[in-house]
Amino acid sequence: MTADRVPPRVLVIVPALNEGASVGAVVTEIRRTNPGVDVLVVDDGSVDATGEVARAAGAAVCRLPFNLGVGGAMRTGYRWALEQGYDVAVQVDADGQHDPAYLSTLVSRLDTADVVIGARFAGVGQYEVRGPRRWAMALLAPVLSWLAGTRLTDVTSGYRAANRRALQVFATHYPTEYLGDTVESLVIALRTGCTIRQVPVEMRLRTHGSPSQNPLRASAYLVRVVSALLLALVRPWPLPATAEATA
Repeated sequence: MTADRVPPRVLVIVPALNEGASVGAVVTEIRRTNPGVDVLVVDDGSVDATGEVARAAGAAVCRLPFNLGVGGAMRTGYRWALEQGYDVAVQVDADGQHDPAYLSTLVSRLDTADVVIGARFAGVGQYEVRGPRRWAMALLAPVLSWLAGTRLTDVTSGYRAANRRALQVFATHYPTEYLGDTVESLVIALRTGCTIRQVPVEMRLRTHGSPSQNPLRASAYLVRVVSALLLALVRPWPLPATAEATA
C-alpha cells in the first residue's frame, strides 16, 4: 500500500440468531486478528443473550424486533454500513465456521472485484458437504461461473466481502427470502454489473449448536435454490441511483 493511499473503512457484519454461546468468541477473534476493522452484530430476534454477549465483546449491536432470516439481517447490516460511511462490508457467521484470519485476503481482492467469496472446495481445507447442498453446488456452480466469467466453486458460501458499489446494490436488493442470501444475491450482483471473484479459504466446524437444516428442509433446498436462480435471472434489478453514479 502506497503512503498516500487511505485504507478502506471495513465493517464486519455478523448476522446472529440465538448464538449467545459462540458470538462472543467470534467477535473477540475478529477484533484480535483484524484490529483495524469494526464489528456489527445484527441480532436477528434472538431470545437468548446474543446481543448482550456481542456488545460485551466489543461489537456494535443492531437488534431486530423479530426474526427476519439471514437475508433480512444482512440487508440491515448493509444499510447500516452505508449510513455510517464504510467502504467495505464483510459477512462473517456467528457460529465460528468462518476463520477471520482470511478476512484481509478477501478485502485485498476487492481491488479487482466488487464481491469476493471465501470459497470452500477451492484447494484449501477438508470441509465437505453432502446431500442436497452438494447437489445444488454441483448444478449451480457452473451456471454462476459462466455468468461471472470466472470459475466459482462455492456459490453458497456466506463468507463474503463487498465494496461500496456492491454495498449500494445489496442495501436495496439483498434478498430476504430463505436461501436467497446465497445464490440469488450473487445473481443480483452480476445482473447489476458487479464483478465477482473468489479466494480459497478453510472453513471450520460450528463451535456450538447445530445447523438449522432438518431432513424436510434439506430436501426442499435444491428446488428452492434453483427457483431462486431462475427468478433472479429474469427479474429486473434497477441500479440504485448512487450505484449508477459510481458505475
